Amino acid sequence: MQKRLMVQGRLSDAQLGELSDLFKVDVLAKTSALDAPENRALLAEAHGIIGSGLAITPQLLDAAPNLEVIATVSVGYDNIPVDELTKRGIMLCNTPDVLTETTADTGFALIMATARRVVELAEWVKAGEWQASIGPASFGSDVHGKTLGMVGFGRIGQAVARRGALGFGMPVLYSNASPKPALERELGAKRCELNQLLAEADFVCVTVPLTAETEHLIGAKEFAQMKPTGIFINIARGKVVDEAALIHALESGAIQAAGLDVFEQEPLATSSPLPTMANVVALPHIGSATHETRDAMAQRAVDNIRMALQGERPISLVNQEAYQ
Repeated sequence: MQKRLMVQGRLSDAQLGELSDLFKVDVLAKTSALDAPENRALLAEAHGIIGSGLAITPQLLDAAPNLEVIATVSVGYDNIPVDELTKRGIMLCNTPDVLTETTADTGFALIMATARRVVELAEWVKAGEWQASIGPASFGSDVHGKTLGMVGFGRIGQAVARRGALGFGMPVLYSNASPKPALERELGAKRCELNQLLAEADFVCVTVPLTAETEHLIGAKEFAQMKPTGIFINIARGKVVDEAALIHALESGAIQAAGLDVFEQEPLATSSPLPTMANVVALPHIGSATHETRDAMAQRAVDNIRMALQGERPISLVNQEAYQ
């Protein structure tokens, strides 16, 4: 019997063709939810689901008794109940590694843009306000030689730190991670407690995953511990930060600036003051958004689901216990 897949989101024609050669593939309409009434019959027969932004619930899983694997085209899987999948013997695959460098590029772009006020001053020029040589009111801050504090030191955090240490001579502190002696030797990085990192770093960059323990990890208390000249960067998940506390810290001058690629609510609410604040660079969650990287992520997801349904261990398996 040919196994059946549900595809939600973007795959290339070549990737769809690769899957169609092996499986019966049902491509959902862009606006169609997995558990929409029109998809119930497909769910009942699906052996695999592949896509981005997948919202998986126990009720949806109840409607998919044949499901063997879910392949998300992302590193994060906030909306997927991993324990529930494991209990049912359903594999969950994600796409780490292939987006590490691109996301780190985004993080360092935010460091540079906030420190040198790139967006603010570019808009100033566009508005025709550059009428004379700039003075101290338009000066930014140096990046080279400043202390970079990494809250989280996984693949992406390490890649950001390499850019800072090796490219800009930045001393690196890291917290919320196990000791990394090899990286300490390579980069001169130092592991410390979060409160020390916040007090000493000129740039605080968050890269931790969103878990019950890290939700609102950074709030009013943490912003108060940062330097008034400190710059805050978030390329992790929006809910890692108490956004109301961040706004207050920016408005009150408790910190100098923020570069944000993620928010508690996405897309960002039009009522949020963040996009209009001069000391904020706000991006629409573009961390891995390059043609090359998104294609590589989709291909990793395709490889994961193909291998899983053919009885092989997927390359990027989140819940190892579900592999049989």
